[in-house]
Amino acid sequence: MRQIRVAQIEISMMRHRKTLLCIFCIAFITALMTNRAISQSTAGRAAENVLIPHESWTCGMADGIPNPESGTLVFEAAMKFESILNVGKTPYGDRQVIVVQDGTLSGPKLSGTVMPGALDFELKLSNGTIEIEQTVVLRTADGQYVYARNAGTGADTGDVRVVMDFEAPNAGSSAWLNSGKYVARRVLNESTKTLTMRVYDVSAVSVVANPASVVRIRKPEGVRNQPWDYRRADPSEKQGAVLVTETVSLNPSQTVGASKRGNRNIIPITGGELSGRITGKVLFGGADYQSRPDPPAIDARYLWQTSDGDIIIVRNAGSGTLVPTFEVRTDSRYAWLNTGYYLSSPPGIRPGGVGITIYESNR
Repeated sequence: MRQIRVAQIEISMMRHRKTLLCIFCIAFITALMTNRAISQSTAGRAAENVLIPHESWTCGMADGIPNPESGTLVFEAAMKFESILNVGKTPYGDRQVIVVQDGTLSGPKLSGTVMPGALDFELKLSNGTIEIEQTVVLRTADGQYVYARNAGTGADTGDVRVVMDFEAPNAGSSAWLNSGKYVARRVLNESTKTLTMRVYDVSAVSVVANPASVVRIRKPEGVRNQPWDYRRADPSEKQGAVLVTETVSLNPSQTVGASKRGNRNIIPITGGELSGRITGKVLFGGADYQSRPDPPAIDARYLWQTSDGDIIIVRNAGSGTLVPTFEVRTDSRYAWLNTGYYLSSPPGIRPGGVGITIYESNR
């Protein structure tokens, strides 16, 4: 009887092992098939619904911007704002600006905060096309600053993709942001006053433009293309009559240091006053996004609000000679700023900030 009992136990154990082996095999095959399905699904998304940007606003991916979700999530930036500043219909389209009050970064590869004063410039054309430009400063959890100037587009507000261009410290923990390809899904929620950017690494995504599913961004005929770069002064230009004198208040510098485009230093703008042919105030938001070659290059992006309420976008940039340009609604009493030529003094130190004089250009 004992031998029979032992034999029965051995047979039971063998059956148990076989059952466990079968379960393991089924689980392994299921996992393999699931991974293959996910891989095929990801590859399918990479090849479908590619956005081909307009040639005037390529966003750094002229051959096509892939679905962000076809890549790997890097982080999410959740930003808050108080209101959307409606600039109105400018020479480039309907313009609005968001000034970020604060924000957080969270995700598998990066965490930290979005520094106050980030700018999101949205341009909407009559056919629904969206173009985005952003200037953003991030502060990582270990205290390093990362600058990003981004460009995005979409055929409508439901699918806006932003190509991220990071400048991180070469010697820092986030230096990997200086290489690779990153695309964000931009989601604006006006009711909750939030702007969310989910950033994905699409470096490994192959953009295969299937003609049947390509979305080609188009612009209406006769619409002026917005510039990415700033105007350079002609050597013959001289300062003419004074246009505006501004006093600009500043926060302490946010230094990126040595990065992929040289040394980057950001000086945040917190407000200020205007006097002259235009009176009003400098709004909170934006900064001088300085790069430090020799000589240093200034690239200040910020906003004016006139005494009668118009919002004017200002860019004052250059290396050596500073050249300001402006964008304001075409039916404004200040619409002449859109087509004029102007020069700027270098910033002069004032208590709490700097003073700048803007002149008409004698061309």
